[in-house]
Amino acid sequence: MYLRLENISKRFNSFIANENITFSVDAGKIHGILGENGAGKTTVMNIISGLYQPDSGKIYLEDKEVKITSPNEAIKLGIGMVYQHFMLVPQLTVTENIILGTENSWCLNMRQKQQDIAVLSQTYGLEIDAVAKVENLPVGTQQRVEILKVLYRQAQLLILDEPTAVLTLREVELLINILRQLAAAGKTIIFISHKLEEVINLCDTVTVLRRGKVVATRTTKDTTSQQLAELMVGREVVLQVNKSLSVPGKVIASVQNLSVANDRGILAVHNVSFQLQAGEILGIAGVDGNGQRELADAIAGVRSISGKIDFSSSSTNQRIGYIPEDRQKMGLVLQFSIAQNLILNAFKNFPFCRNFLLQPLAIKNHAQVVMEEFDIRATGEDIKVSQLSGGNQQKVVLARELAREPDLIVAMQPTRGLDVGATAAVHSQLLAQRDRGAAILYISTELEEVMAMSDRIAIIYKGEFVAILNAQTATIEEIGLLMGRGIEGRKDAGT
Repeated sequence: MYLRLENISKRFNSFIANENITFSVDAGKIHGILGENGAGKTTVMNIISGLYQPDSGKIYLEDKEVKITSPNEAIKLGIGMVYQHFMLVPQLTVTENIILGTENSWCLNMRQKQQDIAVLSQTYGLEIDAVAKVENLPVGTQQRVEILKVLYRQAQLLILDEPTAVLTLREVELLINILRQLAAAGKTIIFISHKLEEVINLCDTVTVLRRGKVVATRTTKDTTSQQLAELMVGREVVLQVNKSLSVPGKVIASVQNLSVANDRGILAVHNVSFQLQAGEILGIAGVDGNGQRELADAIAGVRSISGKIDFSSSSTNQRIGYIPEDRQKMGLVLQFSIAQNLILNAFKNFPFCRNFLLQPLAIKNHAQVVMEEFDIRATGEDIKVSQLSGGNQQKVVLARELAREPDLIVAMQPTRGLDVGATAAVHSQLLAQRDRGAAILYISTELEEVMAMSDRIAIIYKGEFVAILNAQTATIEEIGLLMGRGIEGRKDAGT
């Protein structure tokens, strides 16, 4: 037995994040951790990695009690953690981020370090440009940097918090192979994920948390996705997306010859044309980094474009709901409260503002109603969103953007980092908006999710739409081929 936790508890003021958490992980094994957003998974992992200190309880490594007083102490003990929200310095290069805090020499051979990182990335199948600045990398590539940071430090216990949330299908396969190789070599791995099938296929055992407590530990070969889902939420869960047949209405947005540059001024979307109709979901399928972010920004009106986007007379920028890819950088003001974040796009409007003065009671009442409707879990509406779990932060963004019943909704990775229950709730909310008559642009790197939610599916490859398919008749093999090979794939698929 490599790691053992006994009765770990942690409070934040009156909120109990962890209560008597007890479980163990064997050496050379992959142990999954499941739980709803806010169940306490990340908190207990932060305790193991030294970021937080427990209020009570004990931690044992190889049957020896240890006090993990800081992240540096955790690193010395051979513990490394890959966080769900990246711990990177955007202005630094890939190499500088990976070696940050590990070098004590005044004379640093950066060229040699860059070569070392390049070799490391190739060894683990995580190809990356060692000299690129992190701020210029897509989210999926930034995730690779986080993983390489831990591997560079030669951790014996690796904790991965939602490591596949931003990876493509191929990258997930590579990562899973890497983790299996590491476990076979004696590394011990804790794997946190909301993807039930992923946990079952990869992990040897799994511990399920619910509202800060351990509710079960199972061997994965003796359990099912349905059983784990019900343990997570404490009730029956429908894992399949059930949607009615779409009845498209008038054209809400007509996009003609759209081209969009990325932050570096390089063209990321090329000459794209399509229409969005009321009462339909147009899904965008593609490998991460093929222009999805720039396309979403352009349709939402937050990025300069070449080409034309025409909205119907009843649809203006004030009636567009945007769920951005990065909730922390683009979706929220982290130091604002939940209540404040929920009115960011309406704070000038009645009843939140009267005679140019904000109305605290109206803002509070609105927040309480919305928190109940969207199951945003916190001790109060005045809590800063920075203190919420990633999933609850996402619910705040979703609630704010859907509150005005927009004509057009741009949903970019709307379920990234959400548990199975919260994912089902997001799907339900978006389908209700579609049935109400909204047009929805649904962008996700989760191909099965795009297929389940969409009425039509556009495949994007190197910034171009290579096909727009009927979601009812398209196959995962056909879409996967188009995602990876673009126009050539379209010819092979006979489309």
